[in-house]
Amino acid sequence: MKLPYAMLLDYVTTTLSLSEIGDLLTMAGFELEGLEDVEGLPVLDVKVMANRGDGLSALGLAREVLAKDSASQPTELYRRAEARFPRSDDNAGPTPGLVTVESAGCTRYAAKLLKNVTNGASPKWLAQRLNAAGMRPISLLVDLANYVMLELGQPLHAFDRDQLEGHRIVVRQAQAGERLVTLNGEERELRPHDLVIADAVRPVALAGVMGGATSEVSASTTQVLLESAHFVNTVIRKTRRELNFNTESSYRFERSVDPSGVVAALNRFVELYVVATGDEAALVPGVTDSWPGPMTMPVVALRADRVGPTMGISVTLDEVRTDLERLGFGVEGTGQPFQVQVPSWRMDITREIDLIEEVGRVHGYERIGECLPQGTTPIGGIRGVPAITDHAREALLRAGFDQVINHSLRDRHPLDFHEDWRVRVRNPHSPEIAYLRDSLLPGLADSARRNGARNLHLFETGRVFLQGEYQTDESPEVSFLSTGELFPAHWSGGTAAKADFYSAKGVVEAIATAIGIHVVFDHPRDPDPRFHPTRQAGVLTDGGRLWIGTVGQIHPDKANVLDLPEETYMAELDLLVFAAQPPLDPQLRQFSRNPAVRRDLAFVIDRSIPFVNLESAVSDAAGNDLERYWLFDVYEGKGIPEGKHSLGLALQLRRMGSNLTDDDANQVRDRVVKAIEALGGQLR
Repeated sequence: MKLPYAMLLDYVTTTLSLSEIGDLLTMAGFELEGLEDVEGLPVLDVKVMANRGDGLSALGLAREVLAKDSASQPTELYRRAEARFPRSDDNAGPTPGLVTVESAGCTRYAAKLLKNVTNGASPKWLAQRLNAAGMRPISLLVDLANYVMLELGQPLHAFDRDQLEGHRIVVRQAQAGERLVTLNGEERELRPHDLVIADAVRPVALAGVMGGATSEVSASTTQVLLESAHFVNTVIRKTRRELNFNTESSYRFERSVDPSGVVAALNRFVELYVVATGDEAALVPGVTDSWPGPMTMPVVALRADRVGPTMGISVTLDEVRTDLERLGFGVEGTGQPFQVQVPSWRMDITREIDLIEEVGRVHGYERIGECLPQGTTPIGGIRGVPAITDHAREALLRAGFDQVINHSLRDRHPLDFHEDWRVRVRNPHSPEIAYLRDSLLPGLADSARRNGARNLHLFETGRVFLQGEYQTDESPEVSFLSTGELFPAHWSGGTAAKADFYSAKGVVEAIATAIGIHVVFDHPRDPDPRFHPTRQAGVLTDGGRLWIGTVGQIHPDKANVLDLPEETYMAELDLLVFAAQPPLDPQLRQFSRNPAVRRDLAFVIDRSIPFVNLESAVSDAAGNDLERYWLFDVYEGKGIPEGKHSLGLALQLRRMGSNLTDDDANQVRDRVVKAIEALGGQLR
């Protein structure tokens, strides 16, 4: 909003400079966006927030200056504005039948008549101030209405009464098919929800937005009906937005004007008209005021001892009372709590915290002391199940899998987790979506079949639903399906590696490593009937005590029913169990500049010995010199006893800061051999 500085000084006497006034308003919540000079008049360009319609006037900003600067004093004009510009003819009585209000969108409508008016050019001072505020001077009657709006924030509109059918006003909703030509010359089709000002026959203005051309005042106008009203802000906003048409009046009505200032604006207009023309004979005594009664403004309880801790300032009971009273609030009580009467121009005040903010604005944000933050600071970033889901997704993408997203509603499926635990939708639209999914594997299998079921590696993360004893359990899971070649064919030829149990197991390990949880594999206590009975493994954590899921080859019967290759490998993991485990501390080691030494072992051992036992024995025996180890050969056949197999194990040894001698490496190898022999192994 642009406001000439001289208009502000009409309402407040202050020793503050123009820039100091700008700083004061900014600290009060009315940011100064710029200072301009228009035809020698300094102009304040103030940003007014959407909930502070009271600040869109010289009176409203003067109230802020007086509240924050105790040295500033109200002028006589300010005191008369607070008294609502009383006139001796206010009680002369309304004109019968002049105004009828038929819509709840208008809560107050007041009108005043003027006869034998003078409507020439405006005085120089008036035209100059309107120009400075960015408004084009038009004629005395129009300019005075705009000037009063700048002073008090209350839009006015002047009708040529001789152009009103029936010489009366009806405030109503528009009727279907009605049209209106507005003052800018555009014809607009009205809708039933539009609020209009009409005469006895037709609409003559869009309420709160713009007047109509048919009733516009002109140089030939002699009889004037001056309108001042209060409209429901949401009604005006809806009309303005649909028409994409913004005016100074709609800008204020959308942000709520003071319903108690409706007649005051009429009286101020009359006062200025007499000053400009000296013609008191034009005034028709009395005001027609259609108003059921003053709006009931809330009384809000304010605990004074909450102000200081909330704002971080030191403030006394008397200061709280004074700050609010200087803003126009009525304050009663002792402070435990205060009972604060909200004034009619502050529609935005509804709660205690709103009043605390008002005290803070007046007392001064600049008085808030500087101190370090106190209390706890939450850890930033994604945490918990969402973070674990992200880690699992990233691990699968790095492994070359493609993500799919399937619907959580579906029909029965051969890969359902458990028939008795399915959750049925109460009112399904069709049998195809009658159940909530209890596993992600059915969706993956259907996606694979639709895409040819050949050389596919798919995964999905999402929630599954199982019917518990007392309620429906909802759990986040990750599942994947892998079949066919793991990598695209290479130009050099050769046999491409294909998905198998071990590649699927490796993917599970990659997921666990990305999450930071150590997992082990063991024979499942109760084999999952969806998987091959002898080619599946349970995935466990917490030392093998907590079951996470299952990995393995699809059951041949299921593969046949689903038209999937028998060499299809799947896994299903419960992310909620992952989330319940504390992540492993990262183990960081320096890089050694010394060379590595390799020792290879080949030994025969019972096939019944789990490889995880072998891994643990090797790691414990080798100690810190073991950098890594890997299995490079598995042999069963001629020369190997029944029930046993030959394993080839490579040990890579490296020491930090010194080279390993042959004797050192051989000692490590010998300890590993003894550990293997303790498991029943025999060196070849």
